[in-house]
Amino acid sequence: MNIRTLLAAITLSCASLLAPFVAQAADKKVVVAYQTDALPSSVAIANGEFAKATGYDIDFRKFNSGAEIFAAIASGDVQVGYVGSSPFAAATSRGLEVKAFYLSSISGIDEALVVRNGSGIAALSDLKGKKLAAAPVSTDHYQLLALIKSLGLTEKDVQVFAIPQPEIVASYNRGDIDGGFVWDPALTELKKNGKVLVTSKDVADKGAPTFSAWVAASKFADENPAFLKSFAGVINKYYASFAADKKAWGPDSDNAKLLAKALGGTSEQQAAALKNLTLLTPEVQASEAWLGGGEKSGAAKILKDTAAFLKDQGKVSEVLPSYAAFVTPDALVNASN
Repeated sequence: MNIRTLLAAITLSCASLLAPFVAQAADKKVVVAYQTDALPSSVAIANGEFAKATGYDIDFRKFNSGAEIFAAIASGDVQVGYVGSSPFAAATSRGLEVKAFYLSSISGIDEALVVRNGSGIAALSDLKGKKLAAAPVSTDHYQLLALIKSLGLTEKDVQVFAIPQPEIVASYNRGDIDGGFVWDPALTELKKNGKVLVTSKDVADKGAPTFSAWVAASKFADENPAFLKSFAGVINKYYASFAADKKAWGPDSDNAKLLAKALGGTSEQQAAALKNLTLLTPEVQASEAWLGGGEKSGAAKILKDTAAFLKDQGKVSEVLPSYAAFVTPDALVNASN
């Protein structure tokens, strides 16, 4: 055997030995969908910490709504996504198998119905005959419909347009609609020429609470529990920092600048949006009140109540007996941070 043949044999042998390790690394890929909500953990998308902590090759993709994300999960294009409870309830009612493993926020003042200056709307009693909009099947869409119902009105009394947030902003600025139920950055944009009439928390207090969550396709969740724990651990780290060190999240901070770069808007807008969040600690999330109660889980109850409302509105055809299978506290138990 000459030297060239020997080298070729050694190279082939090494390649064979390395093949399983290369294949294993290639398998550790995941597509994660996110939206433009200002969250402390979005800094970890911008700086790459999610990928570093989990050891996975993560392809982060930005979407306009939870409905779009669930469609991508259903197609197999996305494995993990950040969504609201209304599209979550709709997707699971239609048979999609996913699990919420982290609650990003609950009903607060970070989502609101903003009415345009000159629209003639000064109070809730002025909504009849007006044109309002929200992203399709979003938590905002659900709460807008719930608000209208609570006032004794129907969609015949108030015209509701289900359109993506960029279109809401454009329609609002043209004067085609009188208001929009939105989250940032659209919320900041609409407030430039209008006022907040009601917040998500206000509607929750009227009996229609919501939450936003990180969910994973059930098959992926079952096969990758360590990934979800590490992912949750990163979120814990940034939420703890936000709670403990307000200066690190101010308008001139590196964190606010990274959020602006990743999500749009200015660092000042991102810092202001963060202050509107209502966040839960990992311990509270894992409790029976939210993810850890099985049939008694608060999150599962919200999903079922939301599904029942959507069925009444003709948005879904079936309400499942239980939504407990779609929430889990597993990633929050002993999550690294």
